[in-house]
Amino acid sequence: MKAYTRLLGIVAVAAIAILGPTGTASAHEERPTRELDGTGSVPTYRTTGPTLLVCKTDPADFAARVAGYPAELKAANEQLWTQCQKDGYRHIQQAVDAAHLPGTNIKILPGVYLEEPSIAPASPECAAMENGAVRGRIYGYPVLTWDQQLACPHLANLVAILGKKNLQLEGTGAKPEDVLVDAQYKKLNAIRADNADGVYFRNMSAQRAQFNAFYIMETDGFVVDRTMGRWNDEYAFLTFAVDHGLYTDCEGYGNGDSAFYPGAASNINKDRGHDVPRYAVEIQRCHGHHNTLGYSGTAGDSVWVHDSVFTENTAGIATDSAFPDHPGMPQNHSKFENNVIANNNTDYYRHIVDGTCKKPFAERGYEQGVVCPAVGLPVGAGVVNPGGNYNIWRGNHIYGNRYSGFVTSFVPGFVRNDTEFAQQFDTSHHNRYLDNVMGVSEQGEAKPNGLNFWWDGQGVGSCWTDMSATNIRTVPACGDDDLPAIGSHRYFGEPAGTLKMYACAGYDGGRQHLPSDCDWYGEYAASGLARIEVKWAFGGAVVLGLLAIGLYYRRLRDSKRALLGLLLAVGGLTVGVFGTVEMGSVLHPIGLALYSVGFALLGLALRTTRARKLGTTTLIVAAFALLGAIDHGLIMIPWLPVSPALLRVLTEVAWIPWALGAVLVPGRTTATTPTAEPAQEPATA
Repeated sequence: MKAYTRLLGIVAVAAIAILGPTGTASAHEERPTRELDGTGSVPTYRTTGPTLLVCKTDPADFAARVAGYPAELKAANEQLWTQCQKDGYRHIQQAVDAAHLPGTNIKILPGVYLEEPSIAPASPECAAMENGAVRGRIYGYPVLTWDQQLACPHLANLVAILGKKNLQLEGTGAKPEDVLVDAQYKKLNAIRADNADGVYFRNMSAQRAQFNAFYIMETDGFVVDRTMGRWNDEYAFLTFAVDHGLYTDCEGYGNGDSAFYPGAASNINKDRGHDVPRYAVEIQRCHGHHNTLGYSGTAGDSVWVHDSVFTENTAGIATDSAFPDHPGMPQNHSKFENNVIANNNTDYYRHIVDGTCKKPFAERGYEQGVVCPAVGLPVGAGVVNPGGNYNIWRGNHIYGNRYSGFVTSFVPGFVRNDTEFAQQFDTSHHNRYLDNVMGVSEQGEAKPNGLNFWWDGQGVGSCWTDMSATNIRTVPACGDDDLPAIGSHRYFGEPAGTLKMYACAGYDGGRQHLPSDCDWYGEYAASGLARIEVKWAFGGAVVLGLLAIGLYYRRLRDSKRALLGLLLAVGGLTVGVFGTVEMGSVLHPIGLALYSVGFALLGLALRTTRARKLGTTTLIVAAFALLGAIDHGLIMIPWLPVSPALLRVLTEVAWIPWALGAVLVPGRTTATTPTAEPAQEPATA
């Protein structure tokens, strides 16, 4: 049995080896990071301590910026302005460099901060490093070691906070955009905090970076509070290899990947079930809108996202295990609850196709609403979760997403460069979908999703409390205790789902390529017979139907049972194709049931001819088709490690050449019947 299971696994891995990443969250090169020891804490906002001021020098500009403030806030800023002109700094980086005491507060007065010294030509030593051999590059910028980052902090960063502890940066304006750090697409990152335990950003904004507005890395303890990031080629907020983090009341829009990316968060719960003592990163009351994704997180482990809003993106949320070299794979133990994930139908792929995203960054028109998708996603998806484990989705309002509320799929380990056999099947398990309000707004208005759930059928221990409008009609239910009543038990996905993910993974923004047979990509989406899964269903139906007709005419023409079987089989195949066109349609299991009965009758008829073994194989195909009808129409059959659909397809692959040979090689056209003995003449006297 063990050898058989291993053989099945090898066959399955070979079948999905062509998939590669499913295009859900952009991978990026970075130096290897250390594992944090978790001894830090989430910093708290301070009103006391050593304080440094940053301001500009144009009094007319400052007066215009604070003119509309409430009287008390205006007076406080005017007082800070006077003090700052005497002993303050003109650039944020100058104040960061001068903050020698842990616990220093940097107050930044209203204004636009271009950080001109940071964009000056690099020193000869840094220029040599920039152009020399390095371990990798991002947009042409070198991936630096920690020592190289310290030596050349502004090769890629406008503001670099490196090795500073408990530093607090706060804008003094009325709203976050009153203090604006503008990278002007001249740097990879607008603000980078690296090994900066206790860093706290409050009431400020950053924009127009080639990669990230705010980048926090290898840091135990951080807060982004009332902050905003916009118009960046990839992320508004990227945190990587962090612990004890908090995003609160923040906003991100106009970003090519996502507003919020807590990727490779500290993997503190990797060996636990659902009894999680704490989360590494918390996101609350944030708003991600008009991005490719509102939220994304490769290896977004132990992240708690609640009471936030993700709307008007291409897709609302993605958390995944689909890219290599991120610590903490596979993704696990995140919780999303009480969020609004709605109306994520914005199609930005036209900017890829028409060449807008091939222009220099500053000429693309981000400020006018252009977004250049870094990843391939279903336009109109609420949540995309390829390859996550032990995630909880509870009490979210998910509505108005034209493709699907959820898209969940398997990611084999080799995609992330994990090559051990067991790692090929270590996702997507033990996910729970609990009491989400699907297709209904917070005000109780009906705003349906295209589907509520699209699932490739793979995973163990997952369950749903809402099972309506799914592509697989029989998803396993959760009980009243939020535990799986039976749960899922599949290590391999449905063949059609696997095929679909393979086709849709072909997005390549750099080559301006959108897969032509995938239904994800907005106005360029395939429909009807052009969809990959429909093509294969139709092609398979034609081949099977023609062979069934050929078998009938060459070997079974005198069998009424075979004629009935032929009619039922062809009818079932036709109905099944229409069921594939309409995802989640009851026509799919009905078509399988008709096909099953038809093939059973054909198989029984064949067993009365010289093609007895072919008849037996036909009966096996019929049995797997019947199991598939039950699996998709009545109840997902528990304890099966593979879908009946996979078993049926594998058996059909063996049946097709055998049936073709039986059609081409002459055989008896009627059933075999015993030869009657001649009647004896009456005896004579």
